[in-house]
Amino acid sequence: MPAWQSSISDTDTWKLARFIHNLPRLGAASAATAVPSQAPPVTSTQDKYALKIQNGLAFSEFRGYESWQVISISHNGGALAAIVGNPAMINAYKAGTPGNGKPFPDGAKMAKIHWNAKVNAGEPGAPTVPGPQHDVDLMVKNSKRFADSGGWGYGVFEYDAASDMFRPGNLNDKPPQANDAKCGFACHTAVKTKDYVFTDYGHR
Repeated sequence: MPAWQSSISDTDTWKLARFIHNLPRLGAASAATAVPSQAPPVTSTQDKYALKIQNGLAFSEFRGYESWQVISISHNGGALAAIVGNPAMINAYKAGTPGNGKPFPDGAKMAKIHWNAKVNAGEPGAPTVPGPQHDVDLMVKNSKRFADSGGWGYGVFEYDAASDMFRPGNLNDKPPQANDAKCGFACHTAVKTKDYVFTDYGHR
């Protein structure tokens, strides 16, 4: 650097040369920290299984429901649902319950996962498909624990897609949900002869 020879020492010249040599690496590091918007969005760290309905079911009683076998599906109004059951529930269905006149055994569990329905215009026939999740309805058979509600305990956990968080259902929801294990029992008395279960096991 002859033009600066009179004002920059040899030591400073070599320092500047090393700095210029490292500029590509410095630029890459700056670029990596300058675009946080490309990082994946922050998601909820909520442990949904820590939730519990006052005087009622705990979400943790249904741990693993996400991988349970599908019993059937439904489309009601603006919602789509998949009804799934734990192995005790599925085995009872396969054995003929409730058509065989036998009740579902204690320990049988069902989960009804609701999504807001949406039309997918990009698929042939513009099918109605699941959109954002809405809630999860739960049922467990325990004839002693829930003797005053037909042997079944019920629970609803509402889901908010914006926050990726669940909460127990309450009286402001539609339909309203009371804070006890009997919420839903009045509705299910219509199928008392089917051991209070609406859903038939879909043929496959």
